[in-house]
Amino acid sequence: MDLGISGRRAAVAAASRGLGFATARALAAEGVQVAICGRDEPTLQDAAQQIGARPIVADVSTAEGAAGFVRAARDELGGLDILVANGGGPPPGRFADVSDPQEYARAFELSCLSTIAMCAESVPTMQAQQWGRVVAITSIAVRQPIPYLILSNTARAGLTGFLKTLAREVAPDGVTVNSLQPGSHDTERLRSLGAADTTGIPAGRLGTAAEFGAVAAFLCSEHAAFLTGAAIPVDGGAYGGLQ
Repeated sequence: MDLGISGRRAAVAAASRGLGFATARALAAEGVQVAICGRDEPTLQDAAQQIGARPIVADVSTAEGAAGFVRAARDELGGLDILVANGGGPPPGRFADVSDPQEYARAFELSCLSTIAMCAESVPTMQAQQWGRVVAITSIAVRQPIPYLILSNTARAGLTGFLKTLAREVAPDGVTVNSLQPGSHDTERLRSLGAADTTGIPAGRLGTAAEFGAVAAFLCSEHAAFLTGAAIPVDGGAYGGLQ
């Protein structure tokens, strides 16, 4: 299916590997001009070469770095139509493990403020041109908190509230804002957490990054123009709630 976005311009954050890379690859395959970022230049250059993207060395773990990436991507591409907000997660831990409130502040900047900063840099331009797509990669933990990820659970829940509010405000301007909530996908992040377990996944397996990227690309498409304000699990059926 032609997604109708050939020639559009996309900034995909933290896309030198994992779900971000898979999303950038899916967009590039649709003819989208893609700029990606990462902190490790050799890894970033290799990823960009694989998919024909523009590499930008940037650290999106802070609001300043995240905003800087979007500005650089906009300059590199001559404008911006699509933002895929992504980034690494906070360190694992339970309530008893996280005694310093500043750890929550750092997690909030990493997994919430950085995306807000990217939106602040990109959405007004999208509104002015009456077309735009924002897709944020969050976590299934927003719906079903993961016990050993209290920092991520807290920060990403706050981000979800922001995205829903933003979506309602900018919908009249032709801009959609959605988030994807990945469950267990076979990525380096999952393996580093020692969580590559298929127990509780009705599909009976881990998801692949390519499957996730295809869903993300669809949300950026012309076909998804009436889909906004959604927070969509991509988890092989693991989330058991009705909402």
